[in-house]
Amino acid sequence: MSEPDKPIPNPCLGICQLDERDLCIACTRSGMEIAEWGFFTEDEKRAVWARIREREAGERED
Repeated sequence: MSEPDKPIPNPCLGICQLDERDLCIACTRSGMEIAEWGFFTEDEKRAVWARIREREAGERED
């Protein structure tokens, strides 16, 4: 995703609308992940990105 010395990019796409599962319809972060993003460490941000990829992969399988 990113080189170790570069900041992890925010996945926000500027839509910020949560669905019935509390996931953003654009970036697929949870409401809590969105609210806490600015407080997360770089490792926590990488973990969020990993969850985003898992969620996106799950949607393709449905």
